[in-house]
Amino acid sequence: MSLLELIAAADERGLAASAVACLDRCLPQPADGADPDPLRPLWAGCADGSVWPDRLAAVRAALDAAAVTEGAAPQIRKLLGEAPVDRAAPELREWADACSLAALEIHCLFDAQGWDEAESESESESEDRIELLNRCRTEGPEGAGPLLAGELRRQIQILETLAETTGTVGSGAALRRVLDLSTEGRRVLRAVVSRQARGRA
Repeated sequence: MSLLELIAAADERGLAASAVACLDRCLPQPADGADPDPLRPLWAGCADGSVWPDRLAAVRAALDAAAVTEGAAPQIRKLLGEAPVDRAAPELREWADACSLAALEIHCLFDAQGWDEAESESESESEDRIELLNRCRTEGPEGAGPLLAGELRRQIQILETLAETTGTVGSGAALRRVLDLSTEGRRVLRAVVSRQARGRA
């Protein structure tokens, strides 16, 4: 199944967890003394919908207080602000789709040139990137750079893992696996961001 087909078929738990994982992977490197894992409280809300509203409010407040302006941090705060407070709301699928697309776009930008340089790209370059992202979500990673292709595979693997364990005794282990996959992806992206920053210094 394509990424879009997996999102369309995912249940409430799968949508919430895959969306949180997308945002988690794109968080910039925290400043010294800052919380290294500010989205962790939301993982409990992925497992138990009854605690989702409180955990979402806590994460929003923490990120707003940190007020990080580097890289994708403002975009992540915006997406968290748009997350449905009721995890069972029909808007959850639309939100998960937006988080998926944002994560792919962020990885695509760092494949090409990095976050800062993207602000000066031409309209045609922006349109080409959007076309590539849409094609990847429906057809696969052909033509994608290594970061984008890796993120696409990771999103598909996460959604498949969650779908396979829906309503089973292995659902908790599946969420831990998703968290591990997301943490691995976050390390990869941060390493690239750090390397590009050193190259510009």
